[in-house]
Amino acid sequence: MTVFDWLEGVALPTGQSAFDVVEVRFKANRKGFFRRSGGLDVQVGDVIAVESDRGHDIGVVSLRGELVRAQMNAKKVRDDHELSKVLRKATQEDIDLWQNARMREGETMTKSREIIQRLGLRMKLSDVEFQGDGKKVTYYYISDDRVDFRDLVRELAGAFAVRVEMRQIGARQEAGRVGGIGVCGRELCCASWLTDFRSVSTSAARYQQMSLNPQKLAGQCGKLKCCLNFELDQYVESVKEFPSPNAKIKMKEGRAVVFKMDIFKKLVYLLHLDAPAAGPVPVSLEDMKELMAMNERGEYPHSLSEFALQEEPDEVDAVYSNVVGQDSLTRFDEQRQKRRKKGGRPGSGGNSNRSGGRNNRGRSKDGPKAAAASPGGRSGDAKPASNAESGQNRGRGRSRGKGGPTPSSENNQKKEG
Repeated sequence: MTVFDWLEGVALPTGQSAFDVVEVRFKANRKGFFRRSGGLDVQVGDVIAVESDRGHDIGVVSLRGELVRAQMNAKKVRDDHELSKVLRKATQEDIDLWQNARMREGETMTKSREIIQRLGLRMKLSDVEFQGDGKKVTYYYISDDRVDFRDLVRELAGAFAVRVEMRQIGARQEAGRVGGIGVCGRELCCASWLTDFRSVSTSAARYQQMSLNPQKLAGQCGKLKCCLNFELDQYVESVKEFPSPNAKIKMKEGRAVVFKMDIFKKLVYLLHLDAPAAGPVPVSLEDMKELMAMNERGEYPHSLSEFALQEEPDEVDAVYSNVVGQDSLTRFDEQRQKRRKKGGRPGSGGNSNRSGGRNNRGRSKDGPKAAAASPGGRSGDAKPASNAESGQNRGRGRSRGKGGPTPSSENNQKKEG
């Protein structure tokens, strides 16, 4: 990650020259400090050629000016004659040679892993980096044991016709070189800006009252996350105001122990041991200190309900109760049920007109047969009879579930007689 140069554009005092050391960035955020020679003027972002082991390397200027002096002090780099020099600004030939060397890294890593597997060495090859002139390659590997890679170096040098350098790194350095996205959704800190890796212990998680779950506390490197140390100092300072996690409160109804502490809200949650069904009771930090002072004086409260706080709902939850939307996951099922209740099932009594229509059609077919079978009847009398019966059926359909026939059905019976 490039440091922001807040001194850019600020004029130097009279008689003082600019700092002649620049910071250069290489692959995977590897940085180095090089001295400008012969008054060479370079700017941030320039591609330059610098001195390297038996050749030159290509890098990009990431910082210049007085801030480079501060970076050297932070990384404990001495400003002496041992610093390598900036040779020149990279020409197009230098850039083409550098790009060709970078394109060979993928194939070189694949073949090198095959050679390592064939030799049976217990090591993991993490990354391969070619020098800018293509005459040297550096292998970064991980191994828990000491590795004798003399045969490996001999085979690699013969296979790729370059000088080979083996460099052992740790798991955190490997994650920084490989890169990735963390559980927070951002780029890994070790791959973007974190350069010094401090030891992280489980006490950092205990101070922050986090669950000691290795799957949640471990990063992509398999070690504890470096971000556990970011806010650790604030938690250590705030915990000094709170009582010990092993503190106990004696009451007339039993004892209570500290269940958890909320540092931001300054609350202490007490758990009643003699009432396992009851949940944790929130108590303010001042009341907790008062309870401990009462126990020291030999006074015991009746119960925790006298000091319990009523936790009010957060304002954010009241305003943004449902940010995604007020529709439930079963909203389509509810509409389908309402539509089914309104329309009714086919053939049920929910819709009398449909049922009556089916009965009319069914009886109209038998109407002519019944009229022809009656003595002295005519074929023309079958139509009024079917109409009367259909009206009677419609009346029955409307009066279903009520006490008696409707007036329309009585009139139809009189006409029929």
